[in-house]
Amino acid sequence: MKYAIYPGCAAQGATPELYQSTRAIIGRLGIEVVELSAAACCGAGVVTEAHPDMALALNARTFAQAEALGLDVMTICGTCQGVMSAANRRLKTEPQTLDRMNTLLAPEGLAYHGQVQVKHLLWIVVRDIGLARLGALTSVPMSDFRIAPFYGCYILRPSWDLGFDDPENPQSLERLITAVGGEPVAYEGRTKCCGFPIILEKEAIAVAMSGMHMSEAKEQGADFMVTPCPLCHMSLDIYQDRAGRAVNRELHLPILHVPQLLGLAMGLPAKDLGLSHHVISVDSILETLKHRRTNPQSS
Repeated sequence: MKYAIYPGCAAQGATPELYQSTRAIIGRLGIEVVELSAAACCGAGVVTEAHPDMALALNARTFAQAEALGLDVMTICGTCQGVMSAANRRLKTEPQTLDRMNTLLAPEGLAYHGQVQVKHLLWIVVRDIGLARLGALTSVPMSDFRIAPFYGCYILRPSWDLGFDDPENPQSLERLITAVGGEPVAYEGRTKCCGFPIILEKEAIAVAMSGMHMSEAKEQGADFMVTPCPLCHMSLDIYQDRAGRAVNRELHLPILHVPQLLGLAMGLPAKDLGLSHHVISVDSILETLKHRRTNPQSS
């Protein structure tokens, strides 16, 4: 199973542990990758709003690079997945738009013919690799944990661009959590916005949103959260202290990236998964796993 990996900006900037943990697990999953090192930003946010055609051209350029390799694109960022899926749908269904973008790509000797699919790592594990295989790879079951899934916006909506999960009642993260032995936590905020898109403009509103979601997850017994989006991770982890103050609650809720959860379940060392990079400590998770290894009869 081979993909052209598109890490995106956040995984190589503010959340390098996402890139590190992805690299640590993909070989065990049987995934081979070629990195699209010459690809640019997907254009999420400012670029898309200020210059939609530029964002579309950036994504067409990325797809053309993957297509030249004969590979589909693997993303590890929920926001990139949403933006790129929307761009790819337009390019595949609007021939005039595709021609216009290819005119822009021609000076680089690139052209896109609409033959690439864009798939998030979460989707690849659930649909292509299969949860039975993931279960077989799990050597350290997460059976001591109640885990809150947090999807964020872009990996679910708009559903006609993404077409993988039900935007109102998604199950892919829950199925992943169950496959590694954890217990998924049901709570209303799992499909809502983390607040990141507005955090630089209206921080008080943004942190109150994320604080409400984390507080609700805690009330339902969550030991930690897992998210497929590094922008959600930033909102939930980096801004968690401010979010707690906004909802008048001490949260102390660790936030894991999807590949970090998988890596722990596969028995990989914390250092290989970048777990020390988090603002909110994950020591409670590591101590529980350590206790189980030293006292297996207590599990």
